[in-house]
Amino acid sequence: MFSNMRYIYEVYKEGSFSKAAKNLYISQPALSATVKKTENKIGMPLFDRSMTPVQLTECGKKYIKMTEKMMDMEEEFASYVGNLNELRTGRLSVGGTFLFMAFVLPNAIHRFHKTYPNVKMNVVEGHTSQLEKKLFSGDLDLIVDNYPMDPEIYEKRFFMKEHLLLAVPASFQSNKGAAACGLTAEDILNQVHIKEETLGVSLKLFENDPFVVLRAHNDTRERVEAICKRAGMTPQVTLKLDQLLMTYQLTEKEMGISFVSDTVVRSQKPNSNIIYYKLDDPAAERNVYFWYKKNKYFTRSMAEFMKMAVEDAQGEVPD
Repeated sequence: MFSNMRYIYEVYKEGSFSKAAKNLYISQPALSATVKKTENKIGMPLFDRSMTPVQLTECGKKYIKMTEKMMDMEEEFASYVGNLNELRTGRLSVGGTFLFMAFVLPNAIHRFHKTYPNVKMNVVEGHTSQLEKKLFSGDLDLIVDNYPMDPEIYEKRFFMKEHLLLAVPASFQSNKGAAACGLTAEDILNQVHIKEETLGVSLKLFENDPFVVLRAHNDTRERVEAICKRAGMTPQVTLKLDQLLMTYQLTEKEMGISFVSDTVVRSQKPNSNIIYYKLDDPAAERNVYFWYKKNKYFTRSMAEFMKMAVEDAQGEVPD
């Protein structure tokens, strides 16, 4: 009854027999016949084919629920075997936004692959919403993100701390009024901005300048809105973007002021044409976590990778 469950599950995921057949590298007629054979064995349909995309029947919903349980059990057993073999086999899928995958995690990825070359590793870059869907479906074991996720569904483990900064083109005249608070890229690398005695800047000094910001529905944008509201200023937004790194790059081009994380500044070559400012607001500090699905078997691969990534973030990488 469940011998063809992976074929049926692929139809459910895609909502289409043709797309599922393409993914499974079989013909659509062959896939339809396989699903029909299972339905005949059960005695009732699993899919309502009159709808587009195809929908599960009530029996189909129960079948998929049981299939997911069986797949989870298979994965848990495979992970258990991998642990017994001291990571001489197995897999690990890690996801993150472009910034983390391109500039924060490469060293940990390299170390893990070098240490455990027989563990098949999959690395995925995407937006938070895309990554969360893959984490929920089981396509990813871990994701790195600063956006809070549903604690009823996901577990988290601390990875690193970030601080939001104001990045202003040095050519902007408004810098003159904030001269006492200005910081260089070297200051950020030396963590001067996190010292208690470092002065925070008043955002009101820049209320007439152009800003480039992220679009809505992400952690940085939500924090920036809260910080600006508490500062009693509304930024003059000239451009909205999808990537934090891009807002910073446009600040380098003197197109506007941006709110960036110290992670971004550390990932780029020091730029003397940008002046940085500490933001004296609780929302300017945030934690970045590794997220994984609750009740999922926590593998040694996951633990080892997180350990390496945290060591790297804290500058504790062995020679």
